This record gives sequence, structure tokens and C-alpha cells, in this order.
Amino acid sequence: MMKKKPVRKRATSKKNPLKSKIYSVVLGGLSVLFLGVIIWHYRSGLAYYLGFKSDKVLSDKEEKRLTDVRNYQVLNCYREKAVGIDVSEYQGKINWDEVHWVENNFRLQFVFIRATVGKNKVDAQFSENWKGAKKKLICGAYHYYRPNENSLEQANNFIKNVKLRLGDLPPVLDIEAMPKNQSIDSLKVGLKRWLEKIDAHYQVKPIIYTNEKFYEAFLKEEFSDYKFWIANYSFFDETLQDDWLFWQFTEKATVSGIDGNVDVNIYNGTTKMLQYLTLN
Repeated sequence: MMKKKPVRKRATSKKNPLKSKIYSVVLGGLSVLFLGVIIWHYRSGLAYYLGFKSDKVLSDKEEKRLTDVRNYQVLNCYREKAVGIDVSEYQGKINWDEVHWVENNFRLQFVFIRATVGKNKVDAQFSENWKGAKKKLICGAYHYYRPNENSLEQANNFIKNVKLRLGDLPPVLDIEAMPKNQSIDSLKVGLKRWLEKIDAHYQVKPIIYTNEKFYEAFLKEEFSDYKFWIANYSFFDETLQDDWLFWQFTEKATVSGIDGNVDVNIYNGTTKMLQYLTLN
């Protein structure tokens, strides 16, 4: 009877403990470095919200988020610019007597108030908001454009409900939705019809509100005769572009007199310059 040759076991690769340890140390070091960069970059905002600023006034019930740090950082970078908000019925009933500050530190100068939506809707709080805000802030009204409704009917809806006076900001067209049953070219035609009718009625060129993607994709070149109000909430973007008249940099700010989150905007100029933008 023949004896079987002993089976040799294949050599198994053993993990190098030193190599694994070095990898962990490097990964941990990079994480710490990244965190350090974030903390250093937002040091002013962090210091403010952690209590190192003597003028900090925060509610005990409010849960502060990382976005608050960015809000402070951006506003602090543009202290010479005029700061404002935009509101609609979604903010509920606003106590305009208390509306003074953003993040308890930056004085408000203007407000855009939603007036109308599409061809037949009026914002439920427009009349009350307009009356309350006019006592203390430079005011402007905006229309939320519905791409699948007639543009001239939408313009008539705005004209019927918004009576602008000397000292008010130019009317605003809010376009942030894509059409369902028409082409982009058809949408552009509708937008131009709305803008031209509003221009003819109020004798002032309207402002266009949109997000940065819409602006870059199909509005920037063809509507270059108009001024733009751009929404960009990117966490690491802190630059007010030269071709933006207004920058809506956050939708999650705290404003005295208003419950919940509020959109905040920076005008690309001083308060005195903002006065020259108003109807005169």
C-alpha cells in the first residue's frame, strides 16, 4: 500500500501590523487636518456661537446648526453691504415690530414679499406683510412664475394686486421651475412677455430671481439686459459674484419677529446704493 504524500499548506498572506498602523495614523491625521481647516475657516462664526462674543443673544430652545456658523461668516464678510430677507405666507404671521436683525447681529435694510403666484393666486399674507414691512424696511414684491400657465395672465395678476410707489424696489419675477408641457424656448418667450408687460406698466425693468443653475444654463446670456437675484446655498461658497445684484445665500437663518427659518439676501452694494435702485 502506497503512502500519500503530505499535502503542503499554501502560505497565507499575513497583514503587516506596522503597515496597518501607519495607514490608520495617516487616515486619522488627514481627518484631524480637515476638521482643523474647517474650524479655522469658520473660526469667527464658531467663536460667536460658542459664546466668545459679548453681544450673543440666543434662545435656549433654539438648536443651532452648522449653517448658522456659515450665515454669520458670510454676513460678517459683507458688513458694508445691505442685508435683507424675503418672505411669503409660509412664514405665517410675522411680528413686524420685532423684525430688526438677522442672527441677532446684522441689521435688516430691505425685504422682498411674495405677492402673487401664477395667473390667479394671491399670497395669503401679502397685504398684511406689505403693510407691516413698509413701516421700517425698503420693500419689493415678487411673483412666483408657473411655467405651464399663460404669461400675460400671470402679469395681469401681479399688476392687479401690487401697487408700487416711490421708494419701493423694482418688481421681481421668480422662476425656479421647469415646464412640463413646453420647451425651454417656449418658456423663454413666456418669461419675456411677462417682463415686458411689467416693464411697460411700472416703467421700470424687473429683476429676475432664480437659482444659479438656471442662471448659468439658460438665462444668463439671453436675459443679459436684466439684473439677477441668485439663490446659491452652497456651504463652502462665500463669494458674492459681481454679476449678481442680490445673493440669497441661505434659507435657514434666524430673524427676530419671525418663527422658523428665513431666506436671507445680500445686496451687491451699500444701503445708500440700494436707495438709488428704488423707484423714483
